[in-house]
Amino acid sequence: MLSRHFLRSKVLQAIYAGRYEEDDLITVSKAFEYHIAKLNELGVLQVALLPRFVEEGVKMLEEGKKKFRPTEEDRNPSMKMQDNEFVRRMTDNFELKQHMEKWGGCWETHADLIKEAFLDFRKSDEYRRYLAEERTFEGDKDFAILLFRYLMNREALRAVVAERSLLWDDDFDQIAQYNFMMLKTLNEDNFDEAMIWPVMYDKREEKDEADMNFARQLLRDTVATREEAEDLIKSHLQGWEFERVSKMDILLINMAVAEFTACPSIPEKVTVDEYIELSKEFSSERSRLFINGILDKIVVELRSKGRINKSGRGLLEN
Repeated sequence: MLSRHFLRSKVLQAIYAGRYEEDDLITVSKAFEYHIAKLNELGVLQVALLPRFVEEGVKMLEEGKKKFRPTEEDRNPSMKMQDNEFVRRMTDNFELKQHMEKWGGCWETHADLIKEAFLDFRKSDEYRRYLAEERTFEGDKDFAILLFRYLMNREALRAVVAERSLLWDDDFDQIAQYNFMMLKTLNEDNFDEAMIWPVMYDKREEKDEADMNFARQLLRDTVATREEAEDLIKSHLQGWEFERVSKMDILLINMAVAEFTACPSIPEKVTVDEYIELSKEFSSERSRLFINGILDKIVVELRSKGRINKSGRGLLEN
């Protein structure tokens, strides 16, 4: 489920955090694999919050009936959320239940934060509209997805997740977006208790494994081509000392060189665009222009040396 762009960013972070030497390849590779594995836990923690929220909300509605002086709304609350078909299918899904037992238990110790979130959400127009609408599976699904978005933007709940791993601070929104898009793909026909629950990285999925193998190769080749990439950068610097180039920019160019030479199925233009985008995320506007200019020159040189052998459309022209 993870995009290659996202995987490139994880390779970048793993190498940048390491010593960036070939003899440290094992350590850097292990750090990368651990980070990717932890993303499954993060994804399940996010999704597990949805049925937990509904469970706590229903409890609060039941407790409201027992107030000493209940209002009419307390005495006769709508229990439509309790019967949300989409959330029920989540809780009945065999594989998701296993994942939540393994990773999703932290929400049991944060019931107070979930109750606060429910009290606020109960006042919203979205909640009132949901209660007023006729029940349908699509209506339940739309409500569940809206609720998921609400929970992912709840700062107190985000903080609970962030405290569990320092690795997740930068990844939270990206994984939440993946989960959001995944939930939208589920429908009345394909969503049942036997469905294989989508996680961030599933070894059983051919595409997931192919993308991970791409990332592993990129990591290895980046470390292996470090000296060559640095020599290429030095040869194309004009009026600029190599020592003044940031470590991040050198690494981005190094990764691009590794991808140029070791990934024949990826067009050069795609590679250049990818590392310019990564420079926007991890470096500066000035770096974007610098990296673009250096990569254009490196492509020409590597072609002339026969180091680039690409096939397919979308290649850069001389």
